[in-house]
Amino acid sequence: MPRNATVREWSWLGLTPFALYVLLFLALPTILAITSGLFDGDGAFTLANIAALGDPVIITTFVNSTGISLLTAIVGAVVGAAVCYALLGLPDTGVIRTTVDAASGVLAQFGGVMLAFAMIATIGTQGIVTRFLRDALGIDIFADGAWIYALPGLIPAYLVFQIPLMVITFMPALAALRPQWFEAHLTLGGTRGGFWRHVGFPVLAPSFLASLLLLFANAFSSYATAAALASQGSQIVPLQIRAALTSETVLGRENLAGALALGMIVVVAVVMWLYSLIQRRAARWQA
Repeated sequence: MPRNATVREWSWLGLTPFALYVLLFLALPTILAITSGLFDGDGAFTLANIAALGDPVIITTFVNSTGISLLTAIVGAVVGAAVCYALLGLPDTGVIRTTVDAASGVLAQFGGVMLAFAMIATIGTQGIVTRFLRDALGIDIFADGAWIYALPGLIPAYLVFQIPLMVITFMPALAALRPQWFEAHLTLGGTRGGFWRHVGFPVLAPSFLASLLLLFANAFSSYATAAALASQGSQIVPLQIRAALTSETVLGRENLAGALALGMIVVVAVVMWLYSLIQRRAARWQA
């Protein structure tokens, strides 16, 4: 047998670590969510848990999660795209470009208790920025209540990692715009605004929408930051799942957490499916 054929025969072993990762952290949790959501405590099939998703309280949590995810995704996508455009004219190996790239890589993974502590220390009720605004400028950002510990407080917290994530995902698409296209457009009598209107924006639209969907899924599935910052109440779905797991009775139904997780899986799966379709279209011209 030729040596190359032997190498190809065993090359699939390189996928083993990734396959184990998918099995343990994606497939197994999905199976557990389905089994716990569609079966009762005795193992009998039931739709009672799924029916609980129609409760007004549960619907409100899904609406809250969708609203905050969509808001932070749009703001993060717009601001992140503006940052990418500002970096486009800088050298790839320059100090500013490399610093922003490194900071984006770190902040995109910054969350949980660390991010909650940073938010409380800066714009909390006794945070550094809060006290400066109140003492020096007479501005009390908490005049109407401590919103930082409620649902509105998750908006600036999520933007801390949403904007850097947009910079990481959208910058390659923006950098792939070839200068020759712009030069050809000007040569044919076009303008800068016309280039972006007829060439730049249509070409970048699939990548922008794909990044927007990725940001939405990222915010919709976030738990650690919300659990550490908004400790009171269950305003979003991940916190509602926590309440279902730690409470003895939730709407009189068992395994409600599994049904909630199943609902989240469906939402995220649909979003990521759309992301895959759009990203596939964007890859046509990037290649």
